[in-house]
Amino acid sequence: MPGWLSKLLPIVILLAAIAVVLSRLPKVELGHSDAFKRRRVLNWFPLGLTYAFLYFGRYNLSANASALDKLGLLSKAEFGRIDGWASAVYGIAFLLNGPLTDIWGGRATILIAAAGSAAMNLAMGLVLSQAQSGSMGHDDVVLWMTITSTLNMYFQSFGAVSIVKVNAPWFHVKERGILGATFGILISLGLYFAYDWTRLIFTEAGPTWAFYVPAVVLAVFAILDFFIIRDTPSKAGFPDFDTMDASSGAESMTLWQIAKRILTQKVIWIIVAIEFCSGFLRNAVMKWYLIYADKVGEGQNFVSKNWGVVLCVAGILGGVFAGVISDKVFDSRRGPVASVLYAGITVGSIITLFALGSPIAGWSVVGMSLCVIGVHGMLSGTASADFGGRKGAGIATGIIDGFVYFGSATQAFLYAAITPSGDAAKDPANWKNWPIAMIPVAIVGLALASRVWNAKPKPNAPPAAPVAAAVKP
Repeated sequence: MPGWLSKLLPIVILLAAIAVVLSRLPKVELGHSDAFKRRRVLNWFPLGLTYAFLYFGRYNLSANASALDKLGLLSKAEFGRIDGWASAVYGIAFLLNGPLTDIWGGRATILIAAAGSAAMNLAMGLVLSQAQSGSMGHDDVVLWMTITSTLNMYFQSFGAVSIVKVNAPWFHVKERGILGATFGILISLGLYFAYDWTRLIFTEAGPTWAFYVPAVVLAVFAILDFFIIRDTPSKAGFPDFDTMDASSGAESMTLWQIAKRILTQKVIWIIVAIEFCSGFLRNAVMKWYLIYADKVGEGQNFVSKNWGVVLCVAGILGGVFAGVISDKVFDSRRGPVASVLYAGITVGSIITLFALGSPIAGWSVVGMSLCVIGVHGMLSGTASADFGGRKGAGIATGIIDGFVYFGSATQAFLYAAITPSGDAAKDPANWKNWPIAMIPVAIVGLALASRVWNAKPKPNAPPAAPVAAAVKP
């Protein structure tokens, strides 16, 4: 088989698997017309792909951290600090960009996310080009990679809130679990591109192109989104309908009143705490496993060599499992799903501790990724729309996803300090701090998830007329 074909084969298989999974997802029938359903797909599909490609331009730095270290461009510790500052800014930016998304609309802010991230990926590529040519000193390289990576994460922070904000008016509460599963698939595809394709691009074309290519793709999708995406059904020629979330009956409320209602819900703050744990655990696995594997000499085992593929498959399974059991088993409640998956994360972190140095460790963190991606999709992507409502989806998602990245920043600074370096990093036994730090976070997350087992959004008005009104006039 030609080399180029063998490299394309995994994505062909993945796309086929995704098509099969999408076709087999349970259907929730609420009376929507066929015309409405087609236009809704046309709305969310490019939106979802844009978010997937935002991952392409977000995780490309961590995907190539070990290679940059070998080239002497960024050390492990320098990457950890850059990632820590970028994650902290990402989290803070949510607190500002969530309300802005509610004011400007998700369509406008997804355009800002895609165009801004494209510009910053181009800038990071230029910095590395200067570093390779010797035109920029090492300290300046670290400084400018910190600045550009941080700005990239600022623009990226519009992505998640935009997705939730746009989709909230298009999907009834009873449809959102399956929607979360579908978006989990698209996000997982983005991880595949970020971890496998940017590493391939890095190897074949050089470090700069691992940033230039995502920049070009994001610019193209910004243009497509401008012409295709609409914020609400009415802006696409269909009547709006009652989605039966927390905004039902609150159409006359001001943004301040909506924010106050969201901030006084106990369930929101419990979800915030759970998602802080999720952010810590998700990136402790996704960003540090490759560094661990490279340092201990396991960079060519199946899991690390195909990290993007296995993350993609794990994300698909986690998203579909979480979405289906939420809507079909737990009556569209998200808490039970989070509890089940956090139990898996807790067990996985303990197994990883005792399996360091064996292939079991790699498969254990894959299982943890499946669980944490499922939790993230259910809480940040779905519960935020449920409890924030279509009018306050930006604020709710901003708060919840902001704390995801405060958790991510915490792990980045922590692991930059406690993971081994030099010759000590070659011994798997010296990496025990990596899973040890995850175990208490997973236990806390499990305890918190059990607190929202029965939580569901409470509309502000009696149930509206059937959704069958969502037909084109």
